[in-house]
Amino acid sequence: MSKRCVGFVVSGDSVTMVDASIPAEVDEAVTIVADDTWKLQKGERAEAYRVLHQRCADYVSENHIEKVVIKASAMPQSGGKLTLLQSAEVRGVIGAASASVCNDVQFLAKGVISRTYGERKVDEYLNDDAFWDEVTEGGKLRKTSREAAMLLVATRA
Repeated sequence: MSKRCVGFVVSGDSVTMVDASIPAEVDEAVTIVADDTWKLQKGERAEAYRVLHQRCADYVSENHIEKVVIKASAMPQSGGKLTLLQSAEVRGVIGAASASVCNDVQFLAKGVISRTYGERKVDEYLNDDAFWDEVTEGGKLRKTSREAAMLLVATRA
């Protein structure tokens, strides 16, 4: 029995979303259902957040998503910037919207995946075309969406 799951990665004012059907058997490929980028609308941020919240909640509800995994915030390598804070706000909107309609929502840091999944760092998996050919099937997965898909691959077991 497959489980519908979505992975979200927030960067600035955009959200990368990968929707996949995850089979119960860990050795079976993940089927990509959708791969999309949602942009925060221009104008007043509060209204843009409301629209994004509704879009996310509607998507999770209408597609019967059973699990949501969101890339967690990480400590910045250099001094904090406004963009990092705004990304965190958008990440919170996605988390709240997902949790409003789905009981299984988690935030997962990239560093945790590197320590707990496989024997390589996440970035090595992201750049490995053969790995993605092996672990995914179905819809086209953009290279820029691999990080969102990795959230799902890493949490499936």
